[in-house]
Amino acid sequence: MPLLWKIVTADLAINILALLMVRSVDQEHMNEVMVVSLFTTLVLNAALVYWALLPLRGLESTAYRVWHGDLDARVRAPRFADRNIARIGETLNHLLDHVTEDRIRMRALASQVISAGDKERAHIARELHDSTAQSLGALDLLLAAVLRDAPVQDATTARLRVMQRIVGETLAEVRTLSHSVHPRILDDLGLVAAIEAAARMAREQTGIDARVAADLRAPVPPEAASVLYRVAQEAIWNAVRHAEADALRVAVACDGRAASLEVADDGCGFDVEATEARRAGLGLFTMRERLALVDGALAIASRPGAGTRVRAVVPLDAGPNVAAPAAAAAP
Repeated sequence: MPLLWKIVTADLAINILALLMVRSVDQEHMNEVMVVSLFTTLVLNAALVYWALLPLRGLESTAYRVWHGDLDARVRAPRFADRNIARIGETLNHLLDHVTEDRIRMRALASQVISAGDKERAHIARELHDSTAQSLGALDLLLAAVLRDAPVQDATTARLRVMQRIVGETLAEVRTLSHSVHPRILDDLGLVAAIEAAARMAREQTGIDARVAADLRAPVPPEAASVLYRVAQEAIWNAVRHAEADALRVAVACDGRAASLEVADDGCGFDVEATEARRAGLGLFTMRERLALVDGALAIASRPGAGTRVRAVVPLDAGPNVAAPAAAAAP
């Protein structure tokens, strides 16, 4: 029997019982009995309505938890719930099961995509470093030998010196490019060493006071390390190019369940909402998309004149859920 008919039947029985009680008492106790009967009827009707709406409360609670990112939430219908409402709960549970399975498959595919991309970038970086850079280095040595053995300083010698300077500058750019495409130190020594190298490069090229702190209680998997390194690289150079910061601090942590990265600078800051609405500048959209591939989350806190704090979190457990990082206060 549907829940609606159960409620109607129970309400009718209560009202008939109250009527029989009123008719069976003396006239002098009529008012008291009517008050008691009315109060009892109201209480029982309220209890029936609450019991009838209880499955809807479960649906609401589950929808609220899913809205806040808890995809493990499931509807648990009461034993005597209406079959139509119970069917809605079962449908929602099946939908959430499929979403969870799809997210697991998507994350596995994203891991393969990131791994394939890193291998391709590593191959390009190796070719630049071991082939192109070596050829340019040999050409630089050959030009140096020619200039050393040149009998006179004439126009040809001057041109050769210009060529040597151009080759030297190109060689430096190729080496920098090979590191930017895929730092070999990330594969050899890990995430912290790669971020320290990026901070050292920024410090040497711009004079910014860049420091790195790490708290790794568990190893960071290659896919997560690659994504966090790219976010750190983007955030560091944003602080250098756009924020005009004098100092920045990078903090890396991993506890086995999640790996996190935080980059804070004392630069000029910016309006986060306006910048993200344009999807332009500072690479914020790119960072979010890169983190989304590994089910990660990004939080940015900044305001004009108060610096910027970028925090990224990547889950490492098998589950699809991770709480979005809370927006940190601007430094």
